[in-house]
Amino acid sequence: MVRRVHPSIPHSERSVSKTHTRETNRRRTFGIISHPDAGKTTLTEQLLLLGGAIRLAGDVRARKTARHATSDWMAIEKERGISVTSSVMKFAYRNLELNLLDTPGHQDFSEDTYRVLTAVDSALMVIDSVKGVETQTRKLMEVCRLRTTPILTFINKLDRDGRDPLELLADIDDNLDIEAVPMTWPIGSGKRFLGTYHLYKKEIHLTAPDRRDWKRIPVPDLTDPTVDKLLGTQAEQLREEVELLEGAGGTFSVERYLAGQQTPVLFGSALGGFGVNDLLDTFVDIAPPPLTRKATTRDVSPLEEEFSGVVFKIQANMDPNHRDRMAFMRVCSGRFERGIRLMHHRRGKEMRIANATMFMAQEREGVEEAYPGDIIGIPNHGTLRIGDTLTEKEPLQFTGIPSFAPEHFRRARLDNALRAKQLEKGLTHLVEEGAIQLFRPIFSNDFILGAVGPLQFEVVKVRLNVEYGVDVILDQMPYESARWVDGPADDMKKFLKEFERKVALDTDGSYVYLIDSDWWLRRALEQWPKLNFRAVREHLYD
Repeated sequence: MVRRVHPSIPHSERSVSKTHTRETNRRRTFGIISHPDAGKTTLTEQLLLLGGAIRLAGDVRARKTARHATSDWMAIEKERGISVTSSVMKFAYRNLELNLLDTPGHQDFSEDTYRVLTAVDSALMVIDSVKGVETQTRKLMEVCRLRTTPILTFINKLDRDGRDPLELLADIDDNLDIEAVPMTWPIGSGKRFLGTYHLYKKEIHLTAPDRRDWKRIPVPDLTDPTVDKLLGTQAEQLREEVELLEGAGGTFSVERYLAGQQTPVLFGSALGGFGVNDLLDTFVDIAPPPLTRKATTRDVSPLEEEFSGVVFKIQANMDPNHRDRMAFMRVCSGRFERGIRLMHHRRGKEMRIANATMFMAQEREGVEEAYPGDIIGIPNHGTLRIGDTLTEKEPLQFTGIPSFAPEHFRRARLDNALRAKQLEKGLTHLVEEGAIQLFRPIFSNDFILGAVGPLQFEVVKVRLNVEYGVDVILDQMPYESARWVDGPADDMKKFLKEFERKVALDTDGSYVYLIDSDWWLRRALEQWPKLNFRAVREHLYD
């Protein structure tokens, strides 16, 4: 059996009640990461099904039905069967409160995924057994490594003929630079997939003929004759593979997992729900409760008395009937109560939060109270931005929520000038979400859009049409990259004079240098050594 071990959360001098400690330790806040089409959304549905949050798992590939994945609510997501925005889902399991943050799998939306990963304490990584480790998986793993995020791995699609499981473990070791330690082991694959053997519980988990059910059979060891009766000719292969694993000497360590040095691996098929029970049980056994978070002035423990929270995401028009904008806030310390008065430190003003919500994808319910680890939504009309910190008193600013320099650019224009106000309103709302960036050249009134990936422009075009009634034309621009520029006033004045037609202002009023090629960037770095050309800008507000 896997022992349930969690790092102790240090009490600050302002420690809180036993109720607060108990409720905080009941929270698990995690994200799911994967390469596109690895089965992330299907796994999300199965987790929600186990948690009793939904009654029927929706498969995004079954587009002929009226059902769609619970976590995919945008029209473009339902049409294309991809997740292009993150969503938040709360459900209960084994007396714990789980906050699941589903993230976009498509690489063009990595910036949204990165910000979501700043709000979690651990992650589930989904790998396709047919394809193994893929490009986007590597990139997301690098993000997790920057924050030492504990990773639990689910190798999916065992109901298909895939790569050898030993080869998949080596793939994780070699390409993700993390030790992969199996907790369960597959018995065959594709048409010969019978189930899994739990290496620590000493149990065989068999699928039913329709692959929609399973049963658990304890066995004292693999030499038991029961194994041959259950598995037939595949029994000997299982014995040989498990013997190889034992000879390799790798054993699971909770401490190494929590340190981000080791990933426990489970096998299954999310489409049929097989192996998801083991995954969820393992997760609640070992995943950390809410952790201490870094601010510019100090570290903040979740067991502090005063409330603090950070906005990591803005979403416009989750309810198209109300043209709303929702700020997603991670509770970092203290206890949230409906009607609480908090300081919005960027604006220096107090806010009363009377109508916060919690989410089951697009479904919502009012929040009476929330504890560290919980994700709450605050209705927002442009007041809150990504990176904003709200506290009861202390002027804190949480760190680690960045914007990345865009690599693709479009000019937004209209054939119908009468829709100009709607265009500006729509772009303002969508830019607040952080998926695209808006630049206004200092020499013209153009709207220049910047994005990390080109698919973001397609989403913007569709959403402007569906949500704001604007048919926008997006012209490709010649820029290859951009940099935020700041430095001594005299140097900035000279730089702006020379590069007037290549400089724009972002929505915060900061100068951005729009760059035609790497040669121009190298030239700027050499010619203006006193200026800072930043590829990453953190959401910190003075």
